[in-house]
Amino acid sequence: GLFADWRHARTWLGDRGFDVSARYASESGYNVTGGQRRKLTETGQVDFGAKIDMAKIAGIDGGTLQATFTWRRGRNLSDDAGLGTLQQVQEVFGRGQTVRVTELWYEQKIGETIEVKVGRTNPGADFAGFSCHFQNLSFCGAQPGNLVGDYWYNWPVSQWGGRLHVDVGGGAYVQLGAYEVNPLNLKNNFFVARWHGATGALLPVEAGWTRLGDTGHVGSYKVGAWYSTANGDDVLLDRNRRPIAITGLAPLQRSGRYGVYATIQQQISGTSKDGKALTGLGVFANVTQADRATSVTDNQATLGIFYKGLLPGLEGDVLGVAIGRTNVNGRAADGDRLIPGTPVRDAEYAAELYYSLTPVAWLE
Repeated sequence: GLFADWRHARTWLGDRGFDVSARYASESGYNVTGGQRRKLTETGQVDFGAKIDMAKIAGIDGGTLQATFTWRRGRNLSDDAGLGTLQQVQEVFGRGQTVRVTELWYEQKIGETIEVKVGRTNPGADFAGFSCHFQNLSFCGAQPGNLVGDYWYNWPVSQWGGRLHVDVGGGAYVQLGAYEVNPLNLKNNFFVARWHGATGALLPVEAGWTRLGDTGHVGSYKVGAWYSTANGDDVLLDRNRRPIAITGLAPLQRSGRYGVYATIQQQISGTSKDGKALTGLGVFANVTQADRATSVTDNQATLGIFYKGLLPGLEGDVLGVAIGRTNVNGRAADGDRLIPGTPVRDAEYAAELYYSLTPVAWLE
């Protein structure tokens, strides 16, 4: 956090059941070539969080209360330089420059195998989860939210939702969730919660296997699917099932939207502790396919590596390399072809190389 363990305040609070955090993340980008203009932009996010151990403060074993507030600010290179990208080159800019209640949920563990979570949360926190160490949105967070973000809302947007997680043994688990689909949650004014405006529910399911512990190489394998009960606009046809590009009429409404995903992370070499890789090489792959009726971007695939401990004597340094492809739905491209002079969208390829180090505990 920004203040580390200032005057041992975090330790004192932690002993009493309060785990507090404060962070600032800044991302800068410069457009060297392409787009409409050369441009340098910076954008960032402040977040304040508190996780409360209900066993320590109320005697409720297995209970956790989480509250997180975020504030995003700055400029977006994709817009300011006229890049026309499908995925933002500064992921932290997304969802508006405003203060949000990003998390306000309660989780209860029942026995050794069941967890129930309810409150203001987002599906990407628990389903198709992936880190945000890279700056390009292609390699950050839950992929479904990058493709169909008009109804799958990732961090920092919150919505009413819940998740049931069951450990089935041997590191395997299954889980299912239900989340409100409400476009009002995307508005850029501060609010604690929305009590009206829902258009449906997002219903994800996931099965996975993780290898943790202090010996061997850690790994995580997840497969999942989702279904949304909210209606969606057809990307090609109007209400009379003719091309929108020709008629200009309102789009055909499709009932139900859906998709599938898989995400893999595996340590190949090095050491691990407490379920986390400390040194060595790790690989990852993510792939997502959304329905072709309503999704303008309908699939994404990414592949990459992390190498931890690249330079001797620098604890916590990481080298990351990733490549990815985001596809424009062929049906949406068919609509482009019907308008003379309109560029036909196809696919976007992204690549990123980064190196990070942690010179002190509170700075990366």
